[in-house]
Amino acid sequence: MYGGGNTFEPVNSKELTNEDPVKLEAFEARIERGEKIEPTDWMPDLYRKQLIRMIEQHAHSEIIGALPEGTWITRAPGFRRKLALMAKVQDEVGHAQLLYAAAETLGKPREAMIDDLINGKSKYSNIFNYPAYTWADACFISWLVDAGAIVNQLANARGSYGPYCRALDRICAEESFHLKYGHHCVIHMATGTKKQRQMMQEAIDRWWAPMMHFFGPPDKMSAHTEVLMKWKVKMASNDDMRNQFLDMYVPKIWELGFTIPDPKLSKDQETGRWVYTEPDWEEFKRVINGDGPCNAERLAVRRTAEERGRWVREALKTPKTDYVKPLV
Repeated sequence: MYGGGNTFEPVNSKELTNEDPVKLEAFEARIERGEKIEPTDWMPDLYRKQLIRMIEQHAHSEIIGALPEGTWITRAPGFRRKLALMAKVQDEVGHAQLLYAAAETLGKPREAMIDDLINGKSKYSNIFNYPAYTWADACFISWLVDAGAIVNQLANARGSYGPYCRALDRICAEESFHLKYGHHCVIHMATGTKKQRQMMQEAIDRWWAPMMHFFGPPDKMSAHTEVLMKWKVKMASNDDMRNQFLDMYVPKIWELGFTIPDPKLSKDQETGRWVYTEPDWEEFKRVINGDGPCNAERLAVRRTAEERGRWVREALKTPKTDYVKPLV
């Protein structure tokens, strides 16, 4: 689960001025031909830097994204729902491992990535810093947040960096099952009791603003430069992905009889683009930079997990005869 372009990270295209022009031309020609760039190939420093940032952020988002849903495993209604949600959360954590491995091929160790996450240096998707109060919140995440992630991931799977594309191919296959699971959960709520429908509507009301933030700031505010699109690091603009999501899922939400908390939401028939209330980008920046409802809680959980698992990692690196498990 992830929203592309979900930060205000600065991109300085002046970094290109120090690159070998012959190598740069050959690199861009390969991308233009549709070839994949592999870890041992020459690449501009800016290309490497931005890929690390993007893939690392994606991996962190998968790990943190498992937390709001994970709290509902024991409280999910019925044994089958518990099993399904447990499998989904396990998949999300597995996706993070694939992505950390892809990012490592660019030269940044996994340990450094995890340290940057728990120390608040690295970013992750804004939407996972909001609380899941009810089962309906978990249903919204499983359907619509995963739907937004698929919009982004299918686009980036056509990108230029081989290890990331191959990881996304597998991730998208598994996310399609998550999407079906979430849709089934929402349909169950929509066709249930009056109370269930009310819970689902309240969840939509709570999560719609973070969902609009999910794809990142509008193109006019985005720090991503034209060169990153040219290099196929970023395959679609934030506004285009947001519009695609609205195109695909607003009609489905309305079909289920739910309303969307935006009186301006409508489709311009001439342009084919959706019109909506401009999201509060100041809130987005606050949440991304650590001041959201659950930022501290999410990182505290990851910090605790890192500390508790340290003895396992140390044991794996230590000869069996030399290691004694601590008593606490």
